[in-house]
Amino acid sequence: MAVLARKRHLLPQYPAETFVRPCLGTKSAISGQKLFMSYAQHDLNGGIMDRLRKQLKIIALAVSLCLTIAVSAYGVRIKDISKIKGIRNNQLLGYGLVVGLQGTGDKVGTGFTVQSLVNMMEQMGIHIDKNSVMVKNVAAVIVTAKMPPFARIGNKIDVVISSIGDAKSLVGGTLILTPLRGVNGKVYALAQGPLCVGGFSVGGAAGGGVTKNHPTAARISHGATIEREIPTNIHDKNELTITLNNPDFTTAVRMTETINRKFKSELAVPVDSGTLELTIPALFKKNLIRMISMIENLEVTPDAIAKVILNEKTGTVVIGENVKISTVAVAHGNLNIMIKESASVYQPAPFAPAPPEGAETVVTDIENGGVITAPGGQTIIIPESMVVVEEEKKKTLMMLPAGTTIGDLVRALNAIGVTPRDLITIFQSIKAAGALQAVLEII
Repeated sequence: MAVLARKRHLLPQYPAETFVRPCLGTKSAISGQKLFMSYAQHDLNGGIMDRLRKQLKIIALAVSLCLTIAVSAYGVRIKDISKIKGIRNNQLLGYGLVVGLQGTGDKVGTGFTVQSLVNMMEQMGIHIDKNSVMVKNVAAVIVTAKMPPFARIGNKIDVVISSIGDAKSLVGGTLILTPLRGVNGKVYALAQGPLCVGGFSVGGAAGGGVTKNHPTAARISHGATIEREIPTNIHDKNELTITLNNPDFTTAVRMTETINRKFKSELAVPVDSGTLELTIPALFKKNLIRMISMIENLEVTPDAIAKVILNEKTGTVVIGENVKISTVAVAHGNLNIMIKESASVYQPAPFAPAPPEGAETVVTDIENGGVITAPGGQTIIIPESMVVVEEEKKKTLMMLPAGTTIGDLVRALNAIGVTPRDLITIFQSIKAAGALQAVLEII
């Protein structure tokens, strides 16, 4: 007991009532006390309770992580796979001038740049002759921007500037005031400011140089100010239309079921594979934004058709999750053909006489051991070709049973050592055999 008293501060704080409280009767209470002392003694001897608590924490953390991964792997927010009809970006377009370039602007022969500069000077009250204008420091550009929905007067948006003349670089330039118009011809924003170019181009007087990225395209962050609003009203409506980014009947039905289950009412009805009609209940007539927020954050599992994408130019192969194949055997072998061209030169003997006039060199089946007859001292050049064909000796016949999934397919193809470009041919052959149960798309 003395040892127990000295080490009392090392004991975890387990009240005796914790072990006594569930017990009934005196005998049970005594058993609870003995159980407490037993746990305490074990804890003193080997730290069993500390290790047990650590293990329980690790198990709880692992279970929580697994649940988090499972939810994140299968759940996708509705806002990420669909949008509300009528709420979208609007494209803006403008024509402007970039000034302040260090001799990298449009050349003298670019007529529209010169005319634009002259017109701008005329509006400022300066009359000049366009034949005397040099535009090496000026470049004509097209300015584009996206006006987001519900943008208000005074909001800032990004703009993209692209040269339309023969300017070499827009580095160091400044975009002068440029109106941005919509498709209806009305001005919705004004853009102006220094350019941010993600590249450069330098060269010498003798030609050549170094170019990085695209120095004739630039961007201005928050470079345009909204001057006119696009009216968008979602209030006082009885219905909302939700459109899917990738139309699919299964996904549309799952979204419908998720929304109806959330609001405990048949509010959503699928119209087709890419459209849902949503009836707004009376409870949310005055608070439609809250209802949209609730719908956007609901999670569904989107579905898609089985598809294989092949890019012949780059050798890229993308295989969808649900791609399966029927029973098929695949054998693949590489055939390498190398053709090397060379020339053999035959010199005449020293002091050989000149060939007689009109004499010709005669070649008699040189490939099969023939002879070359060259009258007089002539230099003979005979072209030679060496053709080498190498066929891969190791040929593997891989049997793929019916219902093979994408994981089995990848492992099987890796086993026979195919490359991405080989996959293109293999998939086309499997599709031609009618064994590929997926859409094969070549881009």
